[in-house]
Amino acid sequence: MLSERFDSALLFASQLHRHQTRHGSAVPYMSHLLGVASLVLEDHGSEDEAIAALLHDSVEDHGNRYTGGRGALRAEIAARFGSNVLEMVDACTDDGAYDEQGPGAWKPLKQAYLDRFATASESVRRVACADKLQNARSILGDYREFGEPFWERFRTRSRDDQLWYYGELVQVFRQTKTGRLAVELASTLSLLQAATLEKS
Repeated sequence: MLSERFDSALLFASQLHRHQTRHGSAVPYMSHLLGVASLVLEDHGSEDEAIAALLHDSVEDHGNRYTGGRGALRAEIAARFGSNVLEMVDACTDDGAYDEQGPGAWKPLKQAYLDRFATASESVRRVACADKLQNARSILGDYREFGEPFWERFRTRSRDDQLWYYGELVQVFRQTKTGRLAVELASTLSLLQAATLEKS
């Protein structure tokens, strides 16, 4: 059962992300966080994992704007929800300096991010895989609606880059036996690949 800690995390996440929308759309960003938390709970995740799901993008998206910076936000998460939750949030934070290092750095930085999941805990992998599954489902739906121009929303504006990235995610989560979330991610990627072939 979920406790008041989950309620507190839900409010904290909403306060952080309330003015944020999903990239390239008018959809409130909280839809993503709620979706990831739902997937974690449906996979029999713990309350800590569900809280980490709600907060997994907090440092990445809002750490620089938080009063006192990233260190202060991380300290707040640890104080409110514990070091276990903070560890999961840190592991899911994709903090590559993409803009600073230029377009050629995208794939090496993504690979470095992928590599951390090979030795991550089951809890980290559950939250991370739920995050990527929820993203993949949104990508599939948006691609079916908007077609090839949809890829312009992404940093590299490349369909092939995104298909590579999600293919690598499938591999790492399968190899680490992340369970049905990994199976669902693989299935969603297959549907996305089939959709791109239909439109090409």
